[in-house]
Amino acid sequence: MTMTHRQILEALSGLLLGLFVAILSSTVISNALPRIITELHGGQSAYTWVVTSALLATTATTPIWGKLADLTSKKTLVQLALGIYVLGSVLAGLAQGTGELIACRVLQGVGAGGLTALAQVIMATMIAPRERGRYSGYLGAVMAVGTIGGPLIGGVIVDTSWLGWRWCFYVGVPFAILALIVLQKTLHLPVVKRKAQIDWWGATLITAAVSVLLIWVSLAGDQFAWTSWQTAVMVVGALVLGALAIRVETRAAEPMIPPRLFRNRTITLAVVASIAVGVGMFGASIFLGQYFQISRGQSPTMSGLMTLPMILGLLVASTVIGRVITRTGLWKRYLVIGSALLTIGFALMGTLRADTSFTLLSVYMLLIGVGLGMTMQNLVLAVQNTVGPHELGAASSVVAFFRSLGGAIGVSALGAVLAHKVKDYTADGLAQLGIPASSSGSGGALPDVHTLPGPLRAVVESAYGHGAGDIFLAAAPFALIALIAVSFIKEVPLRQHNGNPVSDEVERESTLAAGAGAPVIRTGEQR
Repeated sequence: MTMTHRQILEALSGLLLGLFVAILSSTVISNALPRIITELHGGQSAYTWVVTSALLATTATTPIWGKLADLTSKKTLVQLALGIYVLGSVLAGLAQGTGELIACRVLQGVGAGGLTALAQVIMATMIAPRERGRYSGYLGAVMAVGTIGGPLIGGVIVDTSWLGWRWCFYVGVPFAILALIVLQKTLHLPVVKRKAQIDWWGATLITAAVSVLLIWVSLAGDQFAWTSWQTAVMVVGALVLGALAIRVETRAAEPMIPPRLFRNRTITLAVVASIAVGVGMFGASIFLGQYFQISRGQSPTMSGLMTLPMILGLLVASTVIGRVITRTGLWKRYLVIGSALLTIGFALMGTLRADTSFTLLSVYMLLIGVGLGMTMQNLVLAVQNTVGPHELGAASSVVAFFRSLGGAIGVSALGAVLAHKVKDYTADGLAQLGIPASSSGSGGALPDVHTLPGPLRAVVESAYGHGAGDIFLAAAPFALIALIAVSFIKEVPLRQHNGNPVSDEVERESTLAAGAGAPVIRTGEQR
């Protein structure tokens, strides 16, 4: 299907608006979450699970959305995802406790998973790989705007007395309805006419294995010891469920995650890198709002403004590098540079404390933002370039699945690390003041530092600042794993059309020859 630049932009308009809604659902609460959890009388575990529940739902449903995209109408699917998101948002805004809020966030995550996966799939259907880098920049820009606007919108809503935090969930609804209207008018894709065979057993087992693993990570060290019988049961249970999922996937006619995809080295290495990037992107970054509000005593609105260096780095890098990739057809060098910057940025953020200079902090966040901008979309692009049109949905969703999985594990694991470290640092600080640890008065709930007496406030701010540095330091090895993985990916120049990759061998050789300054000779010979 050949489309002009204007037609592509018109078709992408509603899709990008839907993607903005998906990003907004996760970012709008980032700076509002400390206030939300405090008002609902939740603790660090609830803070973590409000984020993790949505990520888990996104992770579990991404392969399902991707597989459905290969079997049925992509336009209908993206509209369904928007409808589910609207329902989840309205219910989340009505929640009366952290348990209800977590359940509603699951529903939001299902819708957001569809929007995230389908945006990549539909774009790949309309645009050839060589041109896709240019439009991937638009996706990156929308993600950056959603990431910038979300925390700021959430902060302003929470700080506005006549609105309140519930509007953090309602605010995305008008955008979702507008996206539905625009998609109906502008998105016209051919509908695949073949019977849908969904691997529900595989989806169930994958979801169950991931869920048990995340529950163990978030509860171990708090509700029970890391070496307890509960740990043994959960770890063994997750491994058994994972093994059953692999067995089912190898025998299913239409597996959720086709095992044959992992025979391709590019896909396997991109998946490893996506897990690592997900850990860093979601796991570490989600706690920045908490750091600014508790360790530095900033308002939700100011917390959003203080993360701008990271978001601007993401915006500029994704847009500029996307255009450069379209012009050259080469992408590996940017994955390597981006992963290296991400590793350096996380390592430097490991020095974070409550009194760290904001100038230094801005530089560290900028490095992380540029690194994310150069890696996120280009990992998907590299994978899409290796598969045929009939597997675009499955391949794209595999990368998104493992990135979300890395994020969900990262949020749970790093949230557990943060809770443990804060508890230890607070106890040490109180001991130095000669105050019993029970005098902190938090009872496991997130503290409101503005209500604490001076010496106690200093202890709490220092504990959360030091703890935030620790989780960024813990995320740095994952970024290093991503760097190693992308270094071993074999670069194949982007294809000029959406045909089967096998038929593009001559075109790839021609592209390489042209890039080397050699004459391009097209023949009918097959190698």
